Amino acid sequence: MHRFTPRVRIYSSLSLCALRAGSGLFGLLCLFFVLSGCTENKTDQASAKGKGGSPPLPVKVATVVRKDVPVELRAVGLAEPFASVEVKSQISGLLEKVGFLEGDQVKAGDILFRIDSRPYVSLLLQAEATRDKDLAALENARKQAERYLPAAENGYVSIEQSDAAQTSVATLQAQVKADEAQVVRARIDLDNCTIRSPISGHTGVLSEEFGNLVKAAADLPLVTINQISPIKVSFTLPEQMLSEVKKHLAAGDMEVVATSAEGALTGKLSFFDNKVNQENGTIRLKAIFANEAQQLWPGQFVNIGLRLTVRKDATVAPTRAIQSSQNGDFVYVVAQDQIVAVRPVVVAFSDEGQSVIESGLDVGEIVVTDGQLRLRAGAVVKTVSEPTTSSEPKAAQ
Repeated sequence: MHRFTPRVRIYSSLSLCALRAGSGLFGLLCLFFVLSGCTENKTDQASAKGKGGSPPLPVKVATVVRKDVPVELRAVGLAEPFASVEVKSQISGLLEKVGFLEGDQVKAGDILFRIDSRPYVSLLLQAEATRDKDLAALENARKQAERYLPAAENGYVSIEQSDAAQTSVATLQAQVKADEAQVVRARIDLDNCTIRSPISGHTGVLSEEFGNLVKAAADLPLVTINQISPIKVSFTLPEQMLSEVKKHLAAGDMEVVATSAEGALTGKLSFFDNKVNQENGTIRLKAIFANEAQQLWPGQFVNIGLRLTVRKDATVAPTRAIQSSQNGDFVYVVAQDQIVAVRPVVVAFSDEGQSVIESGLDVGEIVVTDGQLRLRAGAVVKTVSEPTTSSEPKAAQ
């Protein structure tokens, strides 16, 4: 039994149709069109393939750009209040008024608490009365001493009596000073019945409510106020960076960028510790931020970038484009004919997904950022462009 391929069957069927139609020419034309169609399909498939007969490989690409790139040291920082005050009562008494709610923002001088002042008014009046009594006694003693002095000189009274009168004056003068001190202390206690905010900031948890009896200098503060505008951020750097930081700090103020979920905030380096922590080999630094919009909050962890300098007009490519081999770093460069070439590069440094290229690439060249696994030199690719990195330096808010 003979076997026939499907194509032979088609040709045989067409020939039979031509014979049945009674026209040999018509059959030959049908056969020609079928053969032409098969040839065109083969040609289309071959043209759809790249070099070596393989189809183009889909890759993502990006353009090499020129931009100013900041050179920064990275760390994790902890936000701290610029100032923190534990408000305690300096006197004991009944809490008559609380002038805020927990979490309120208060200004310096705002009334926070009022304590019953009646006992302290009474103490002030008593101190003033004692002072006035001793002042009257002092005035009488002075007059008596003035009379005894000439009398002792003329022999009417003894010198001992005159000296005793002078001693009485001195004693009463000292007593009046002590009375004045008691009056001042009573006035201070009376003033302390009204507790005002020493700084502007946010109040914390209230430990005593209206009507409670508060004690002087209690262990637990009535409330804690944190000033967060401005705010400080504390962070540490390895001691190996100490000389680099000192060199740039000597040249002027150093910018510090704090990045949180709400964005970036720029501040100034304000504190440089005077010793290295020997336990972990780090140096502590602090920066101050205006924080007018209150983006940072005490106790919040943020990413810190201590800006040493800015590299001007740097050649920048996405870090994803950089590949490594035994011979060093390289990238796949896409030419205009969509054929890739392997290009060795020298990377100065990488930061935030971008790499500064020391040599090997020119601005405007196209590099592959995704899909390198299947690539080789001379491969044909089908490119999908990624968003181009801005040629302007990133602005910190």
